[in-house]
Amino acid sequence: MTKHILVTNDDGVLAPGLLALAQEMRKLSKVTILAPDRNWSGGGHVKTLDRALRVREFHLEDGTQGFGSDGAPSDCVALATLGYFKEPIDLVVSGINVGANLGHDVTYSGTVTAAMEAVIAGIPGIAFSLEVPEGYVGQFDFQPAAYAAGITVRNVLSNGLPAETLLNVNVPFLRQEELRGFRVTRQGLRVYHSRLDERIDPRGRPYYWIGGDAPTGISESGTDVGALAEAYVSVTPLQLDLTGYRALSDINTWDWRESVLTEASLPELSVISMDK
Repeated sequence: MTKHILVTNDDGVLAPGLLALAQEMRKLSKVTILAPDRNWSGGGHVKTLDRALRVREFHLEDGTQGFGSDGAPSDCVALATLGYFKEPIDLVVSGINVGANLGHDVTYSGTVTAAMEAVIAGIPGIAFSLEVPEGYVGQFDFQPAAYAAGITVRNVLSNGLPAETLLNVNVPFLRQEELRGFRVTRQGLRVYHSRLDERIDPRGRPYYWIGGDAPTGISESGTDVGALAEAYVSVTPLQLDLTGYRALSDINTWDWRESVLTEASLPELSVISMDK
């Protein structure tokens, strides 16, 4: 039976990465597009509850139909899975994002959190991102990432995904023939170089930009960062259960009686390493 795939993203419904992903998905199944009508990069996991959401029709560069919403990527998935389209959605694919989503990036990424919203709705979700070198200027070739997306989706359609699990797929910035294959990875360590820039507006009031240099990563074997550094497509299973299981037993030994938590008994706050 033909599956119904929803294609979304966080770069906007007219982004070329979304078009490349949709064209690849059409080789496999029926495709419907619903994505933000503007760029939502870095928007994280949003659910809009304080205003109405609007949807309008767009036509992509190849002439095919898509729909754009004034909500976030996760709103778009919610709209689609809650009944905006009368035919049920079987799989949600998000991307192809301009820039990798590695390590802690997944908490910021609208690309990844769109796939998370699918999993919350009980539908498999996959996020696809293309690594982009710092300072790169020029056209993006999304075909290697689309090729990787096709292989990934065929596997998911054939094998399924465990409950509460999504896939975060990152593709190196290489030609298709230069890709060395796929690696199933864990999240790596992303290093952020953020800084706060304070300025004064013409009326003398302060305002702020959060900026800094682009994040880097620690290229450790077995991680998403390491896989990209070695020219492999990284496939990282993510789960919605964020419980810190390694910390459960230690925190259970704390004394939770209010009477013992006096100011005099509180030691200087420190961070305890869980790497035992």
